[in-house]
Formats: sequence, C-alpha cells, structure tokens
Amino acid sequence: MIFEWLKDMILFSKYMVPKGYSGITIFPFVILRHYSLKQDSVLINHEKIHLKQQLELLVLPFFIIYSFEFLIRLFQYKSWNLAYKQISFEREAYVNEKDLNYLKSRSFWSFIKYF
Repeated sequence: MIFEWLKDMILFSKYMVPKGYSGITIFPFVILRHYSLKQDSVLINHEKIHLKQQLELLVLPFFIIYSFEFLIRLFQYKSWNLAYKQISFEREAYVNEKDLNYLKSRSFWSFIKYF
C-alpha cells in the first residue's frame, strides 16, 4: 500500500505544528505536536487523506489552492477557525477521518465534492 512508508515519515515537533493544531502534513512528512499522537488512528488517517490530496495535485498546486481557498473562506466567514474548517481539503479529511478504510475506496480528486 502507498502509505506503508508513512511510519518512517512521521516527525514530532511542537514548534513546527501551529498552535491549536495536532498535526500538519507536508508531503512526504506528517509532523505531529506530540509523540503520543502517533497512536491516534483517526488523526493519522486525517493526515493520510491530506497526503493523498497532495499527491493527486503534485504537491505544490495543493498548497497554492489550499492557501487561496483559505483566504477566500477567511474573507467569507471572517473567522480563522471557520475558514480553516471550510477548506475543501479539510472538509473531506474531517468528514472521512473516522473511516479507516476510506482511502481504499476513495476516488481520484474526491475533495472536489467538498468545494
């Protein structure tokens, strides 16, 4: 499976993860705030969904679209947290993070359904 190598790509740094968040994914790494979060299967699944999204968009376009959409949502909602939660990539990840088999059945560019 494509994510078997993930266990070697998990890093830990409370300084690289923005305050208020548990983890951040920057292909090919998942960076978690605390080592104990490595056991949180829902969080890891959420981050794996982001890895898949980043791969589908060849990484750099993902971050460009993510940032642009965040700015639009921030202007729209005038709330940092609400803008973040309404980004299509985040919506897909949050809706499906508890389904640990989601990535096995997920179709290509599924995040588009969440725009």
